[in-house]
Amino acid sequence: MAPLYCPFIRVINFGPVGNKVVRECYKIKPSPPRSRVFDEPVAGQNTGGWICQSAFQRAVENRIPKRNIMNQEIVNEMGRATFTPAGAREKEVRVDLAAMFRLTHMMGWDDTIWNHITARVPGTDHHFLMHRFGLLYEEVTASNLIKVDENGNVLEGPPDINTAGFIIHSAIHLNHPNNKFVFHAHPPSALAATAFKEGIPYWVQDSSMLYGKVGYHPWEGLSVDMEERFRIAGNLGENKVLVMQNHGFLTVGETAGEAFMNMYYTIRMCEVAVQAQSAGVPLEPATKDLWELSCRQYESFSPGRYEWPALKRRCDRLDPSYKI
Repeated sequence: MAPLYCPFIRVINFGPVGNKVVRECYKIKPSPPRSRVFDEPVAGQNTGGWICQSAFQRAVENRIPKRNIMNQEIVNEMGRATFTPAGAREKEVRVDLAAMFRLTHMMGWDDTIWNHITARVPGTDHHFLMHRFGLLYEEVTASNLIKVDENGNVLEGPPDINTAGFIIHSAIHLNHPNNKFVFHAHPPSALAATAFKEGIPYWVQDSSMLYGKVGYHPWEGLSVDMEERFRIAGNLGENKVLVMQNHGFLTVGETAGEAFMNMYYTIRMCEVAVQAQSAGVPLEPATKDLWELSCRQYESFSPGRYEWPALKRRCDRLDPSYKI
């Protein structure tokens, strides 16, 4: 496996100004090694765990324009708007991500304010969007998502980060660039399957689309150790699903629809496995060749391609405020 990402140069795209694109590039020092996020912060860091100096402080020191995401504009140090935000692509990603939160709540997969769903910011290598820690999933909107960088610095929005969420999701965003959406959940109807010693069995047709695409990550306690990122990224590999044993599930996708439907079928696979485990009757496992055949057949129906537009229509009917 290729060595995992370690940042030394940060490039910031501030967006178009007239016919030009403003870019600022500067060297940064790698963060000092820290075994746990609860270490004492050093000078220049905030008190929110290991998270480094805030983007606002850097903006003042480096005279970089600051973004006011709630007003959807860039403001300079005099408070005057200079240009509009990233543009239509980022807006689309924000709306899709907010829809994932709302749909997760509708499906009953959420866990009050806990768990996390993230998306890579278009046009950047290592910035991603996540929800503000403390918000219920039904409160998440496109505009109140926060933007963070690869070091956990908040670039837009309040500095309210779920530390475990940052560690789990940055492991994927930094090392699996094709997976633009990352979905982590503890759905109650499927959670027991994470404790199956021999892994989660395939029993029904629906689960065949995930055949050979599921990885496993042993439980390490709460995900607050930065070093766990290496192991999460490695255990996901080229799979689309990561069963975090005794913990929860993680699915990925190039689109919001793919990540969401991968979670949908993961949960269905686990619900069937739990039900079958308790049935107390002999089960038909089917052959390896048949599972592989069905998996290939499902490739004609890529997850999310047809379902995602329909699911967003459901959001629009029930509560379109997610788009705000």
